[in-house]
Amino acid sequence: MTASFTRSCRRHSGLVAALAALLLGLAAAAPARADGIEVQKAALVAAEDGYFLEAEFEIALTHTLEDALNKGVPLYFTLEFELIRPRWYWLNEKIVNKRQQYRLGYNAFTRQYRVAIGTLYQNFATLSEALAFLSRVRLRDIAEPGALARGASYTAALRLRLDSSQLPRPFQVSAVGSREWSVSSDWHRWTVSVSP
Repeated sequence: MTASFTRSCRRHSGLVAALAALLLGLAAAAPARADGIEVQKAALVAAEDGYFLEAEFEIALTHTLEDALNKGVPLYFTLEFELIRPRWYWLNEKIVNKRQQYRLGYNAFTRQYRVAIGTLYQNFATLSEALAFLSRVRLRDIAEPGALARGASYTAALRLRLDSSQLPRPFQVSAVGSREWSVSSDWHRWTVSVSP
């Protein structure tokens, strides 16, 4: 009995090894999906009427967030921007502290995604188009002309995050401590120098 069991295991071990190799090959061939938000670039640009912010993000929703969105749960994203003047003799001075909220929703009747900023909105046929629109930010009225001192250097900081406090109550409970329900970029910091 032991000999036939051993022969049977040897025959099946080759099959198991082949299946394992096939599964590993498929896993390696599939592109890795990194859920979250990453800042690609950011700049504070001077114009005649003041300063404005230009930024690009890479946004990848988790499967849980995509599923909730496609079932009609709107997702709210908050863009946060700070401009700080470092001071060696005192606490740093916060020159600008701006927030902008975006609402990403899906309408099952029209089968369209919608990105809204306040009362303005734009519809998209696919989620990837909506996320591409959301990932390119241009905020005007960051600071008035002359608000930044010539020859001075400032520290700018930017991040984009899912605002889980805007989710419906049952989802807020699920979101606490869950990576599936929280996507956010790290704070992206850079130095802004104003030419003399």
